[in-house]
Amino acid sequence: MNNVASAAARTRGRPRGNPPTRASIVSAARALFLERGYRRTTLRAVAGAAGVDAALIAYHFGSKKGLFAEVMQVHCAEALAVDDVLGGDPTTLPDRLIDAVTDLWEDADFRQLTSQGDEAAEVIREYLETELLARLVEFLGGRDATARATAVVTILGGLIYTRYLNPLPTPAALTPSAIRGALAPVLRAALAPRARTTAATAGRSAFG
Repeated sequence: MNNVASAAARTRGRPRGNPPTRASIVSAARALFLERGYRRTTLRAVAGAAGVDAALIAYHFGSKKGLFAEVMQVHCAEALAVDDVLGGDPTTLPDRLIDAVTDLWEDADFRQLTSQGDEAAEVIREYLETELLARLVEFLGGRDATARATAVVTILGGLIYTRYLNPLPTPAALTPSAIRGALAPVLRAALAPRARTTAATAGRSAFG
């Protein structure tokens, strides 16, 4: 398990404490990460901005990396609300998935946070796997749910990489609506249940 995942796991296992205090720490940290960047932001500075003792930050988040992970997770959860995406009309699920991803990545503050090195990349990977992929598997259900969810997340990950992280000219030039038009049919195919096949059936087809 990587350091960010470990910190997130420790945070989830601890008492949640006073929610307003926790939220004020995250809010103060987010503002400082945006203003100063990850490396120039200290826990002492966050504590001062939030009006709390630095030991309280260590208690809730474990480390600066754990705090940064929480800031990113909160931002992702606010912009890419998985419950809302999965809770609508199943026929328009591909459109909602694409819109959620593009809305998140078109946000200037989020883009600035994602540019802050390996820490941001680790959080993005963890969010895609533990929040989006795992929730999609649960939502889809059935014997091929993992394969279908993996295909969807792979497509969305490709969109993130080629449009935002290492942009190629053509994907980067598309509008969000054009991206939806190009990728919604692909996602719809990825989400569709696979036809059941067996080795015996394949053998009969091969030999007539």
